[in-house]
Amino acid sequence: MQELHDAPLAPLTTFRLGGPATRLLTATTDDEVVAAVREADAAGTPLLLIGGGSNLVIGDKGFDGTALHLATTGFHLDGTALELAAGEVWTDAVARTVEAGLAGIECLAGIPGSAGAVPVQNVGAYGQEVAQTITEVVAYDRRARESVTLTAEECAFSYRHSRFKAEPDRYVVLRVRFRLEDADGLSAPIRYAETARALGTDQGERVALTEARETVLRLRAGKGMVLDPEDHDTWSAGSFFTNPILDDEQLAAFLGRVADRLGPDVHPPAFPAGEGRTKTSAAWLIDKAGFTKGYGEGPARISTKHTLALTNRGRATTEDLLALAREVVAGVRDAFGVTLVNEPVTVGVEL
Repeated sequence: MQELHDAPLAPLTTFRLGGPATRLLTATTDDEVVAAVREADAAGTPLLLIGGGSNLVIGDKGFDGTALHLATTGFHLDGTALELAAGEVWTDAVARTVEAGLAGIECLAGIPGSAGAVPVQNVGAYGQEVAQTITEVVAYDRRARESVTLTAEECAFSYRHSRFKAEPDRYVVLRVRFRLEDADGLSAPIRYAETARALGTDQGERVALTEARETVLRLRAGKGMVLDPEDHDTWSAGSFFTNPILDDEQLAAFLGRVADRLGPDVHPPAFPAGEGRTKTSAAWLIDKAGFTKGYGEGPARISTKHTLALTNRGRATTEDLLALAREVVAGVRDAFGVTLVNEPVTVGVEL
């Protein structure tokens, strides 16, 4: 296990922001991960877990403790059963399942980060989310001091949420298991309208697996959501805010604010999100509140390709990024009475 001191963390994040860690450990096996966690817990040392770094906002002062980089590897396919080590690069794993002719996660292509992070956020995009295919998660339970296997039901998945996110200091994901589908080279039914339009098909239809994956990659790239070191629009955490979910009372107040500001004929995006709950679009809110693509004059700006991504233009600090995020949150709240919630995890800072 590699150990470094006063180690920069910015290179381990897609934002390329944040100060150093007192100590940085890089673990390449599950045993090394568990040993490092146990050591930190026994000593009472603060512990920061880093996978692909695509969902982290680390403060400029860095992290006073042990940062543990999960660099474990393991891709095991047995029929339609897939097991991934936490450190596996997610988008590479998706590509390999498509090459194997298995459906279920092909529309999650291009999402940056590691496999161990996907159950934490219940990662989803373009009509799929990992809760649809995850069967089990193997994790180290820091409270029980043992490795445990949690069923999908025990993971308590919901929109961009899970048991792991609800108890962030308890579980360290080691392995993620999926059940995919052999559909004779076809994708899962296309559920997302934008994807269906791009494919020239109807929602609910299946297309060739490779076509589905490649179409999603093109859609994501057009929004700056596929990592490219030469493109500052991808120096981000992808979607910085989650889509707000409103109860009936909140929805009525929101629609009233929309009508007052934009006129009675304007209808914001609205999607059922359970009984008495409606999901609307954070990107729409941001844009209609006046924060258009490319907004900002400093080194942290809204992406020129997508209003939902906040980006580092190359010289930003974490405080630059947070100042922009706070401006957006305040502007949307003032315009529509809706408070946006950040999706990335903040370390040593608060929005």
